[in-house]
Amino acid sequence: MMAETETSTPSDFPAGLRAMLGDNWWLLLLRGIAAIAFGVLAIFWPAITLISLTLLWGAYTLVDGVFALWAAISGRANSPAMGPRWWMAISGVVSILAGLAAFFWPGMTAFILVIFIGIWAIIIGVLTIWGAIQARKEIEGEWVLGLFGALSILFGLLLLFQPGAGALSLVWTIAGYSIFAGVLLIMLAFRVRKFKRPA
Repeated sequence: MMAETETSTPSDFPAGLRAMLGDNWWLLLLRGIAAIAFGVLAIFWPAITLISLTLLWGAYTLVDGVFALWAAISGRANSPAMGPRWWMAISGVVSILAGLAAFFWPGMTAFILVIFIGIWAIIIGVLTIWGAIQARKEIEGEWVLGLFGALSILFGLLLLFQPGAGALSLVWTIAGYSIFAGVLLIMLAFRVRKFKRPA
């Protein structure tokens, strides 16, 4: 009986994910604000150069990755089972690596930048949809998480299939995605806030 109590089962994972999202709702909020800030800056800076866009996008993905990784690590401190949050840890690492690559290689061509952002968005989208599937029985706002993942995948595919779009179109596409994604993350943050456990 004792062994059954101490052993984590797959059914424990969604509850752990719910608690992790609830405890770290403010990190989702900060990720959403960062995404919107990036999108607004891109819109109001129409004459942005490729290098500036690369560095700005790198700063956004770096911040987003740190927040995601922080949420995964702090969640593990409260609940040892890693099952429900490995997707968030991986997405955080992917975003951090993408941000560092942008800073260490700011002179990449527009074509490479578009492909790079597209692949990043698809990876993040797939991981997020997996997280939404895990959360579907535990939180009411899992559709927001799934929508964010689907939006990321569609955005990534759009960039991969139209890598030759003009510079202005590229900026507007990235800005639009960032603002919409930011709104979804903020919505999710306030939806999971009610699952925050007492200190």
